[in-house]
Amino acid sequence: MGTPDFAAASLAALAACPLLELPLVVCQSDKPKGRSPEPQPPPVKALALRLGLPVYQPKSLRRGDAAEVIAAASPDVIVVAAYGKILPAAILDVPRHGCLNVHASLLPALRGASPIQWAIVSGHARSGISIMKMDEGLDTGPVLARAEVPIGPADDAEVLHDRLMALGAELLVPTLLAWTQGRLTPEAQDQALATYAPLLSRDSGRLDWSWSAPRLANLVRGLYPWPGSFTFWQGRQLKVFPPAAALPGPAGATPGTVVAVGRDALDVACGEGVLRLGELQLEGRKRLPVAAFLNGCALREGERLTGEPAAEA
Repeated sequence: MGTPDFAAASLAALAACPLLELPLVVCQSDKPKGRSPEPQPPPVKALALRLGLPVYQPKSLRRGDAAEVIAAASPDVIVVAAYGKILPAAILDVPRHGCLNVHASLLPALRGASPIQWAIVSGHARSGISIMKMDEGLDTGPVLARAEVPIGPADDAEVLHDRLMALGAELLVPTLLAWTQGRLTPEAQDQALATYAPLLSRDSGRLDWSWSAPRLANLVRGLYPWPGSFTFWQGRQLKVFPPAAALPGPAGATPGTVVAVGRDALDVACGEGVLRLGELQLEGRKRLPVAAFLNGCALREGERLTGEPAAEA
């Protein structure tokens, strides 16, 4: 059970193992993608069809016959990776070896929907994959296996996603085989250490210049490529892309003030330090490196970037 690219990597690993049989692949519905209004199959469905595997796309897991259809496949175990919906007890109870989830954090840290992004936004030095036996809670089940990766100072969410996607696929098959053969003992999570990675929205990337420069730099990296980070200049949205570096800055500068404009960088005062911006996109224009951006936009030292469009309108 899975939907995006992250889950397709795990599906590919399962399909490549001669010891496993895949009686059913479950994913979310086809949806429009990009500029095309036509519904497009999610990556897991596209891969399953290429592999000749049966695909099931229930609109709901709690209503209708989803539990019955899944039970009819007689699974010994269900593997879940970024499916996108919470599994009800009626499905969790189907397989005799339970449901295993490939989660992109070092549980109990960063339970929830967006652990890859929040690991960077929160300034973590490491992330990883946890494979857990699911229960009815939100990523609360016991952990069967973990694997760690470092988060580099320039890593964004896209880079970390791809690294964890590959790691999850690599860890999944040996963990699954060891679990079903009775060679693993589940490790209960320490609930006192639990943190959460809530669902992101487009507004999550709004830059609050009263924050420290390191915090804002982490936000820009963590929310790239989606939902992205932004501010406002003269009432127009200004998107901010990595790289964005936190540097020491002049004391007393009002947060959001442009304190330096150079050939290849633009420095903005924060609540602490300055954020050096390297790539920008003004509303209605192309994404550009700062040097090219400044050729077409007269953004000068002393001007202010704000969190609201009306502030400079």
